[in-house]
Amino acid sequence: MVRGVVGTVAFAVRREVAFDYLVDPRNRPDWQSSLRRVSSVDGEPRPGQTWVDETRLGMRPRMRTTAFDRPSHWSETGTWRFVRADLTLDFADAPGGCAVAYQFRIHALGTLGALASRMSAPAVRADLRRAASRLAASST
Repeated sequence: MVRGVVGTVAFAVRREVAFDYLVDPRNRPDWQSSLRRVSSVDGEPRPGQTWVDETRLGMRPRMRTTAFDRPSHWSETGTWRFVRADLTLDFADAPGGCAVAYQFRIHALGTLGALASRMSAPAVRADLRRAASRLAASST
C-alpha cells in the first residue's frame, strides 16, 4: 500500500485480542465514529471477507479484507463512487499489551485524495484510541 497517514496506538491487551476485535466488521460501529452500522457481512473475518459500511453521512462504501495474517497484519479497501480508501494495521507485542501501527490513504481524483487523507488523520487515530480504551475497559 502507498503510504498516506501513518501512526501507532498503544493497546493494553495482547495483540491477538486487539487483532480479533479490530478486524471483525461487526465491532466497527462500537469504535469507528463515522459508522451507523455495517451490513451485508460475508461470514467470519478472513481474506476476501466483504461488508458494507453505512456511514452517518449516508455513504455506503463496499469493503473488502485484502490481507489477513493473524495476529500481525490486516488490510482492507473500501470503494464508494470515485473514491477508494485503504487501511492497513500491523500488530506488535509491546510492554503492557501491543502496539497497533496504522497506514491510511484515500485515493481520489487529483489532489483530493491526499487532502482527504490528511483531514481524516485525527479521526483514524481517535477511532483506534477509542477501540483501545474499550478493549482495556472490557479486560478489567
